[in-house]
Amino acid sequence: MHELLREAGPVVHLSRYDVFALARYEEVREALVDWQQFESGAGVGLSNFRKEEPWRPPSLLLEADPPLHDAPRRVLTKVLGPRALHRLREGWAADAEELVDAVLEQAEFDAVPVLTEAFPLRVFPDAVGIGKEGREHLLPYGNHAFNAFGPHNDLVAAGAPRVPELGAWVGAQCAREALTDDGFGAAIWAMADRGEITEAQAPLIVRSLLTAGVDTTVHGLSAVLYAFATHPGEWQRLREQPGLARVAFDEAVRWESPVQTFFRTATTDVRIGNAVIPDGHKILMFLAAANRDPRRWADPDRFDLTRDPSGHVGFGFGIHQCAGQHVARLEAEALLTALARRVERIELTGPTKRHHNNTLRAWESIPVRLVPA
Repeated sequence: MHELLREAGPVVHLSRYDVFALARYEEVREALVDWQQFESGAGVGLSNFRKEEPWRPPSLLLEADPPLHDAPRRVLTKVLGPRALHRLREGWAADAEELVDAVLEQAEFDAVPVLTEAFPLRVFPDAVGIGKEGREHLLPYGNHAFNAFGPHNDLVAAGAPRVPELGAWVGAQCAREALTDDGFGAAIWAMADRGEITEAQAPLIVRSLLTAGVDTTVHGLSAVLYAFATHPGEWQRLREQPGLARVAFDEAVRWESPVQTFFRTATTDVRIGNAVIPDGHKILMFLAAANRDPRRWADPDRFDLTRDPSGHVGFGFGIHQCAGQHVARLEAEALLTALARRVERIELTGPTKRHHNNTLRAWESIPVRLVPA
């Protein structure tokens, strides 16, 4: 489908939803960078906030443009900066070693619940500063948030009954008193105390971390584990060069694109090639199609650690580029380094199963055997 979209032209009208689609790398990247003509403030899903009421208060980061976007983005960039990640590195590496030790006691297991869900649910909520109880709500809440970008289908309907319960729990975790005093959440509230953001903005910024910071990393880790299970030569390359762990994660994000799509809205009549996207129309950017565009990438359907994957749009681009991407990379580096040290081969032991989501390319099950080194 992505190939058909790319070959149809630089912009394609999807008549069923009356949206304009971009699937080639150059056009997708330009739209991501040009926030003036392709706004996020009207929603990054199919719903148009100019005409419809959002199901929850809009994200101060994803669903806002300058100047409203500026202060929250500055705060999150500081909170998730190099100093904070340096402080976490050693502890996350130890957590990863401990988890790998435990899974190596099992002959065969499902890598999704045991590794790629377990590790982010272990380390990331700790870093934010939320309690242990109720963390199982994070994945279904994030899953519904990404489904709700649309279209409104059976996936949205299936998640809707739990929205009040999940939303209330997540909202409660964002309150100052619910957070430890040494995590990302407390740092965000401290910036509210200093006047860098308002007190009303602080819990919404914490919520952004909890909404977008777990599912996406889980599916990115699943993608890289699946890639290595199906490309044993690349796994040996990583074992010989452990410093390639971050390259491997970025190449997996390019190759699989855990976040497949995002929407923008035209703020004026926008010309792309010979077509004009009318003011107020939704634009669907196929990030995954752009990440495998042969105009940009050589042999794009291959997972390849000799490739430089920088420039992929799996984390977005421009001012709305994923603020937590370095956190995800650190999680991946910790887990892959621990695995590469201890595991000779990663082998699939049965059929894999996808988890369907309107926005995410996700995994339900990846049955594996880890052959110890």
